[in-house]
Amino acid sequence: MSKAPFIIENENGKSQFIFLCDHASNFIPDEYDNLGLSEKERLDHITWDPGSLKVSQILSKKLDAPIIHSTISRLVIDVNRRHDAKDLMPQISENTKILDNENIDENERERRIKIYHTPYHDAISTLLDKRQKAGAEIILIAMHSFTPIYNGVSRPWEIGFIPCQDEDFTKQLFLNIKENNPKMNVGWNKPYAAKQGVFYTMHLHADKRKIKGSMVEIRNDEIADEAGVKKWAKIMEKSLIASLN
Repeated sequence: MSKAPFIIENENGKSQFIFLCDHASNFIPDEYDNLGLSEKERLDHITWDPGSLKVSQILSKKLDAPIIHSTISRLVIDVNRRHDAKDLMPQISENTKILDNENIDENERERRIKIYHTPYHDAISTLLDKRQKAGAEIILIAMHSFTPIYNGVSRPWEIGFIPCQDEDFTKQLFLNIKENNPKMNVGWNKPYAAKQGVFYTMHLHADKRKIKGSMVEIRNDEIADEAGVKKWAKIMEKSLIASLN
């Protein structure tokens, strides 16, 4: 692999917010020969969370906050899954078979964990250790996006929130979004809930450290272009700031 498995932007940002972007990239290293996927499939939501990094990058600049994001497609390895998760290296995503993931042996499994998964989480831990030792307040925000239709089922929420074990911050963020956007369809534990195995990053770095935070899911047709990205960055900025009070 020629590129690092993670990137940290604005590492020394002064904000209490730290943004995490698990599925920022659809990059598949050459050695995996595109996992047998077509060009269209490689651009699809099955490989990444389109728009999530762009929203995070605007928020980073507006709020002076760090971002840590993975540089590898979740089809190579999903950094937001436990090591023993069935979909850590998925053999099927929605209705698409990932043929080149069907016969992964234990050596290759451990190799992907070592090269891509562990360094990403180590980078998060290192930054959090540094901030906590300095006595800084920390609020972790994991930014994701989701597809409007999944397995033929419509998902009407424009944005959804998955709370940490301590739900207080997410409740406040949820209420602020609703108050500022009364016509918006806002989901709670939608389109996923933590018990569905999608909360590994936040459980590891927020719940275990008792850090405030939230997992945020924006429907990806809402952030499919520059105008949508700017719109949602503005909505999130206003609501995040209001949630501090």
